[in-house]
Amino acid sequence: MKLNLPAIRTAVKKAVFVYVLSIVFFHLAFIALTSMTLFIYKWVNPPATTLMLHRAVALRWPVQRPRFLPLNEIPQRTRSMIIRVEDGTFYTHRGILPAALRHAWETNKRLGRPVYGGSTITMQTARTLFLVPEKSYFRKYLEMILALEMELILSKDRIFELYLNYAEWGRGVFGIEAAARHHFGRPVKELGRDQTIRLVTLLSSPIIYTPQTLRKNAILNSRYVYLSERF
Repeated sequence: MKLNLPAIRTAVKKAVFVYVLSIVFFHLAFIALTSMTLFIYKWVNPPATTLMLHRAVALRWPVQRPRFLPLNEIPQRTRSMIIRVEDGTFYTHRGILPAALRHAWETNKRLGRPVYGGSTITMQTARTLFLVPEKSYFRKYLEMILALEMELILSKDRIFELYLNYAEWGRGVFGIEAAARHHFGRPVKELGRDQTIRLVTLLSSPIIYTPQTLRKNAILNSRYVYLSERF
């Protein structure tokens, strides 16, 4: 049977066109929806995040409502600790650190799976607000898009405020004030130095460890020692 090459070429071109068009449409729709949401978040605090909904619906965890605190009501020492260990250049970068992403990619390539993310505080906030916690390169790509949007629409202080109030700090525990009350039974402003260091250290692995057990993990222990020596 003789192949109709012109017809095959036309069909392939149409398929490629539809594929490219669908990718463009996805990006435009995603950016439009998330940008509109971020404009709202300039003034309105999110009632819930995608991560909270995922934990409650997919995993059926009991999720506590965050206790929102304005940024200026969170102790300066606590904020400084978090910046120091999570993203030391947060107030100077544009949401993405290419060097950190490249290092994470090289490390993951050696390990054979996506373990390290190289995420800035902006990127961490983006995935907390909008994405599910399944590690993949596609999610990382969406994080990067969202981070650029956030840096354009929100101020650095607002991004940091959202991060502190919606970051995961335990099973069903979100936000620094809820975390302080859950783990230590007191507001964040009343935490002692060691309690604050433990709470900040816990951010790196809040599901597996607690403030009391974090020193069993070598990475968390090194963060704890680092903060203890500097604060």
